[in-house]
Amino acid sequence: MSSILVALIGIIVFALGYRYYSKFVAEKIFRLDPNYVTPAHRYKDGVDFVPTNKFVLWGHHFTSIAGAAPILGPAIAVYWGWLPAFLWVILGTVFAAGVHDFGTLVLSVRNKGQSVGTLAHRLIGQRAKVLFLFIILILVLMVNAVFAWVIANLFISYPASVLAVFIQIPLAIWIGYAVYKRNTKMLVPSLIALAVMYLTAIMASRIEFLQIDLVGYMGGEDGTGLFGLGAVSSAFFIWIIILMVYVYIASTLPVWKLLQPRDFINSHQLLVGLGILYLGLLFLNPEITAPVANLNTDISWFPLLFITIACGAISGFHGLVSSGTSSKQLNKETDARFVGYLGAVGEGILALVAILAVATFFSNTDEFLATYSSFTDANAVGLGVFVEGAAVLATGLAIPPDIATTIVSVIIVSFAATTLDTSVRLMRYIIAELGVEYKIPALTRTHVATSVAVVSSAALVLLPEGPRGFGSGGYLLWPLFGTANQLLAGISLLLIAIWLKRLGRNYAIALIPMIFLMFMTLYAMFQQVAFEWSWMGNNSNMLLFVLGAIILVFAVWIILTAISALTGKHDLPVDNDDD
Repeated sequence: MSSILVALIGIIVFALGYRYYSKFVAEKIFRLDPNYVTPAHRYKDGVDFVPTNKFVLWGHHFTSIAGAAPILGPAIAVYWGWLPAFLWVILGTVFAAGVHDFGTLVLSVRNKGQSVGTLAHRLIGQRAKVLFLFIILILVLMVNAVFAWVIANLFISYPASVLAVFIQIPLAIWIGYAVYKRNTKMLVPSLIALAVMYLTAIMASRIEFLQIDLVGYMGGEDGTGLFGLGAVSSAFFIWIIILMVYVYIASTLPVWKLLQPRDFINSHQLLVGLGILYLGLLFLNPEITAPVANLNTDISWFPLLFITIACGAISGFHGLVSSGTSSKQLNKETDARFVGYLGAVGEGILALVAILAVATFFSNTDEFLATYSSFTDANAVGLGVFVEGAAVLATGLAIPPDIATTIVSVIIVSFAATTLDTSVRLMRYIIAELGVEYKIPALTRTHVATSVAVVSSAALVLLPEGPRGFGSGGYLLWPLFGTANQLLAGISLLLIAIWLKRLGRNYAIALIPMIFLMFMTLYAMFQQVAFEWSWMGNNSNMLLFVLGAIILVFAVWIILTAISALTGKHDLPVDNDDD
């Protein structure tokens, strides 16, 4: 089948969803008010609460939610065939992710910029808030471990990408000072920074001296590194430590110094990357060689498809970004549709091209089936196949394969790093909230909370032993990340439904996708916890079993409490901001 036709159908559905469905939700359900005083203005502090141009904020929001997950999830899920992945991405984005991301942003803006965890207190009670905060804490901890693992492995596999990624940091700081201290417009400096990054990537692809190859410095894959570890393990350890130092600094700086300008650069990088891939698709017009549906699989698509493709269809982490950082920077309430819903659409467009890059990479179906011979193999090769497949699409614009591969890896690492330090910032907020809740003043201090977040994240990615050897934490956590992420999205949709019901508005837009998502996620999580990760399972893993069991019990508890609130048995007040 023609890949262009599939891409065209997907983009048309996304465009119609934004044009009509999001407008209906904004005007008839959320009733956005252009004169409403947003938290960014009401609590302006120059650190977290900063009124921001909607295009700049969209850049922060989009790149924070994009990360590597909307690429990795679809690249794995093609294992069940390209059509199931395609349908879940387009329908999930329009009817679930858009409402979720948009809704959590508006809900937070209407409640003083509070996170969904804190809002659980107002909507379903104090106990639910604490349980929800613990679920969120575990999720962001897993996000930190998974994305740090992805970045470190990409740096090892594609050393030509390292310099271009790190040169972005001083460029972003320079732009931040130019914009907020000298009132310079951000667009031109960010485009210059992007050009410098890509020029660096091109040079590093061809000049070996510019490639930061830690494994090579230690004698290659068979070499010996630090503490008696092999060269690859040592390189992985070094990159994780460097990343943790970076996110510590980045997550404690005011948002205008690094987060906003870097994310604005990355938003252009994402647009350029998507442009390259879709134009390459247009010029090459490759045939889809992956099967429409793979019927000979070792694991059923139901319900795992809806867990494997999390970001790119719907993701609970998006709600954390919407209510954790984006709501504190929203200039006008009416900007929420552009930032929230269009951010979800952008994520869907990225997931769609990830599906097509993998589905068109192989010369024939037999080659695809040989590579994706099992779900375990799909998990192992998915990201690498996407990088290579995306590089092939880029050759449609006459970009040499080695340069294309470097640029694709730079894009993935940039997004993953954005998600990583946003996640650490969110984790700091949550730890501080728990410090207030349990009267531990030390945890409310910025550097104490950040230290706890960074040290625990590093330990989670480095310490667990697994099939990837030293530092298998990120690899092991991926299945639990998917289920916990979707479960969080379902709970957030439930909170939106309760809020809308109390305002006397149509809450079906949140309730219907919530029911679907909750069923799929709870079914999948129960299967994994009880029959796969427990001591009785084929893939017994106590780390996943304990974390999964805690999340499952807390989630069921929250859901039962929320259902009681939704049916009217609770009568907690609606915030005074809900006019």
